[in-house]
This record gives sequence, C-alpha cells and structure tokens, in this order.
Amino acid sequence: MFVDTAKVFISAGKGGNGAVGFRQEIYVDKGGPDGGDGGKGGDVIFVATENLNTLIDFRYKPELKAPAGSNGSKQNQRGKSGEALRIKVPMGTLVKRNGEIIADLTENGQEVVIAKGGDGGFGNAHFKSSIRQTPRMAELGEAGDTFEAELELKLLADVGLVGFPNAGKSTFLSVVSNARPEIADYAFTTLTPNLGVADIDSSSLLIADIPGLIEGASEGKGLGDAFLRHVERTAVLLHLIDIYSDDIAAAYRTIRLELASYSPELLTRPEVIALTKAEGLDDEIVAMQVDAVKEATENGADVFVISSSAHQGLTEVLRALDSKVKAIRSIEKEIDADDDDLVTIRLTDNQIADAWTVTKDEETGHFVVRGDKVEKFARRTDFSNFEGVNRLRDILKKLGVNHELSRAGAVGDSVIEIGGHEFTLLEQ
Repeated sequence: MFVDTAKVFISAGKGGNGAVGFRQEIYVDKGGPDGGDGGKGGDVIFVATENLNTLIDFRYKPELKAPAGSNGSKQNQRGKSGEALRIKVPMGTLVKRNGEIIADLTENGQEVVIAKGGDGGFGNAHFKSSIRQTPRMAELGEAGDTFEAELELKLLADVGLVGFPNAGKSTFLSVVSNARPEIADYAFTTLTPNLGVADIDSSSLLIADIPGLIEGASEGKGLGDAFLRHVERTAVLLHLIDIYSDDIAAAYRTIRLELASYSPELLTRPEVIALTKAEGLDDEIVAMQVDAVKEATENGADVFVISSSAHQGLTEVLRALDSKVKAIRSIEKEIDADDDDLVTIRLTDNQIADAWTVTKDEETGHFVVRGDKVEKFARRTDFSNFEGVNRLRDILKKLGVNHELSRAGAVGDSVIEIGGHEFTLLEQ
C-alpha cells in the first residue's frame, strides 16, 4: 500500500539526573563529593534509504520514543546514555514541525537528527570548589525534544509522467523499465505512483508514473490533487497525450493549467511531449496532430510520436529525456557550487545560545528572562533544593542578567520567571 503522508509523535530520551554522593571509605576522613553525572537521552534519527518508497509503516507505529539516559550514581559513575533511535524513511521524505520544514532527506544513507535527547544533569562532584566543599545539590536531566511531526513523501525521480487518465503512461513505463504497474483499458487504472528504471545507451533514468490528472485536479478533483507533489522534484516532465484525442491542443493546455495551478514553477520545468498509441495511424493524421500540439506549446518542447505496445519511437524519447536530465543536473551542480562559495555573515550557534533578554510582565509584575542558555540552566535546576536555586542565582549574576534585572526595576523579593519556573531574585 502506497502512503505518502503521515503524522507521528516523536519523543527523544530524557537525560538522567545527576547524583548526590560522598566518599565513605573507612580510612578517608570527611570524604568529598562523588556523585556522578546523568547520561544523555537518546536522539531520534531519520535515515534515508532507497529501499523504501512509502510511509505506510508510520501509520501502524505513530509514536517514536528514544530511551532515556540513566541517572548518575556514587563513586563518580556516570549514567549510561540512551541509545539513539534510528528510523529508516524513503528518500524524498520531508519532516515538518508546526508546518515548518526541519529536515529534507534526499540522499541514500543521509542521516538527520530529528529530535535531540536531553543532556544529563551534573552530579554534585561537578560543583566542588574551594568555597563549596560539600555541595549537596545535583542537576536534573533535561527532557528530550517532544513534538508531533508531519511527514510528507515527494518521490525523487529524473522524469515524471503526466497526462490524462488512460493516456498510456503505465504502458510506457512497463515497456521501457522494470516496473510492472497495473494496466487496463479504463481510466484511473493507476491509483498510486509507480517508479521504474529505464536504461538508455550508457545511462539510466528513474521514471515516476503519476496517477492521471483531470481538469480541476489541483483543486482536489479526481486523484491528481493527492499526487501532484510527486512531480515537484522531477528534473524533466514527459507529457503523454493520446493521439486519438478530439482536441489534442486543448488536452495539452488543460494539463499544463493544472500543473501551473498547483505550482507555477512546474511550467518552467523542461518538458518532452509524446503522442501515444500511434501504431497503424495514417501519416497525414499523425502530422496534423503533431502540428496542433506544436502550435499549443509555448516553450518549444520536443514532440515525439510513439507506440509503447509496438515499441515504436521509444528510444528517441528516452534519449531526449536523458539529454535534458543531464543538462538540468549539471546546472544544479553549478548552483550548488556557487552557493558553497558565498560568504555569509551570521551569528554563531554559541552567540545565539548565549543571548538573553529581560522583560517585565506588567500584568503579573514578574520579570521574565529568555535565552537558550539561561533556560537550559533553569531546566536542569532542582527547584526543591535551595542550593540548586542559589547556584542558578549565581549563574545569572555571572552572565550579567542580574544587572539588567536591577535596571528593569527588580528588587530582592521580585519574582523571576525562566522557562516556566519561578523564584525570587534573592534568597528570602
């Protein structure tokens, strides 16, 4: 069963808590802290593979959960990190979070961390200093990334077959490639996209047969609305038209209009036109139909006359497609190379993480501190432990947050909010 969309709940592993412990050997007086750190939670990683072409597995397994990291323990023993959860997905899979694309897996073997596991908390051995000999605090492990992801599969192919139902797309694919799509003498035989590899000279082409389009397909009529996404990533379009069409130019324009309605960019895609089912047809009628299509084209597309069942004209079409695919792939490589040479100026990840802001909530009177790093410290603080909260206060002071809080009007008993946690500026 072909499935090209799915929703899945993703949960990376929680980091283990740090431990509070002290050395207790018989001959060691007043042993120091030896609580170990918690282990990191497991990541959720998607791995693109060419051996899959459907998202159906996610319909039966709608939740992906990586294991948590283990808590730290005494004798400076660090907790075991949770193993990464690796999930295979088809090449061409888009991963969205709240409608925003967070990953696009287009190459075989490509790996992307979709959800990061939480960091483990530090044990109390980490906090020993000359002024803090017996720290009785440890950090909590962070929660891993948790969210609902929308998956969308867009088949990756060199050539996309488009045309009306029963135009001969499946027959063409079955003859020129190793694909075996269902073929019958009625419209909408193809209910799901099919992929096939066609060999031509010393090259090969990956061809996608898209279910037949009808007028209004881009608005949801027929089957085309669900599958037009699969032509978005093809390098070249092969437009197949039944040569027996009463108005062959109108048939061509209708499909072009549906492509444009779905995505105007598709009209700029290189195109080859093939008039199908031409076996035994009078040469004069063939010439008339070819002229009609050429008059309707705006991009000077090549027009061929073929018969898949009689194996006529197929080699010429495949060679034309191969030439256009190679040309577009060459241009793509040049664009990628130019992009690599561009010099961009942006904040580093560390600079972004270190940045923070202070605002006052006029409704509650609380002072809200936001920033990746300060919120991370807050998530790892055990607010039931006064030493842990005091450490967070020290961190805010070192980062300069306290100075900004004072400038904003905060005093000792003012309530500070960070990452959903509340505490006073100074210990009360």
